[in-house]
Amino acid sequence: MDDLPEEVQELIEELDEAAEDEDEDTIKELTQKLLETGADVEAITLKKLSLLVMEGEEEMTRGWTEVAIQIGIDPFKTLIEGLAAGMSLIGKKYEQGEAFVPQLLIASAAMYGGMDLLAPYMKQDENSNSKPVTVVIGTVEGDVHDIGKSLVKTLLSANGFNCVDLGNDVPASRFIEAARENKATAVSMSTLMTTTMAEMPKVLQLLENEGIRDKLLVMVGGAPITAGYAAQIGANVSPHDAASAASWLKESIVNFPSESVRWD
Repeated sequence: MDDLPEEVQELIEELDEAAEDEDEDTIKELTQKLLETGADVEAITLKKLSLLVMEGEEEMTRGWTEVAIQIGIDPFKTLIEGLAAGMSLIGKKYEQGEAFVPQLLIASAAMYGGMDLLAPYMKQDENSNSKPVTVVIGTVEGDVHDIGKSLVKTLLSANGFNCVDLGNDVPASRFIEAARENKATAVSMSTLMTTTMAEMPKVLQLLENEGIRDKLLVMVGGAPITAGYAAQIGANVSPHDAASAASWLKESIVNFPSESVRWD
């Protein structure tokens, strides 16, 4: 943001301080002043949020989320292009060995801090009378990483899905049990390691063996997973990222048979 006018940069710095001090009145006052400069405050806010989440600055993330709310940025846009974008940044650093688990956890806390403020503004479709669609989600057996899975869960939840989170290191049989127990519409599996990719086709084979594969949409993802691999093992899709997963599932359930048709 070094290319911004000096006046704008000074206001951003003052907003950073107010956010860190959790001074809501000053945040409101400075946000108004920033708007009066004519700068692209929406772009600045989304960029700031992504960087603050990546850096794990929880108080400042909450403060800039307040800015996003005050200037009227769509809450889903704030989540996806601001908070979630920051998690993607730290996730890539982790995959490249430039960040470690403690940093992921701190970044996650910052993201959830912002999400808590957005929650009241993130309403589901008021025209929908059906109960939330259930997604069983987890990281496959042998893999204890769950930052990617948690991000997908976050965005699915934000889009109105009921996520049954099985955590990490989940045996293939547990995905099937949870799908049955919850009359799920989708199963989402992830892995960060090539050594555990083979657990995904095990789940799909069990779904076939149990005669319930056609009752479910199956998403697979993670650093080593490609669209080709997803097709090869019989999954429906391997979304490019968490936001794509939410978008794809929202579109796919439109013409998918209802729970009562599939499970009763």
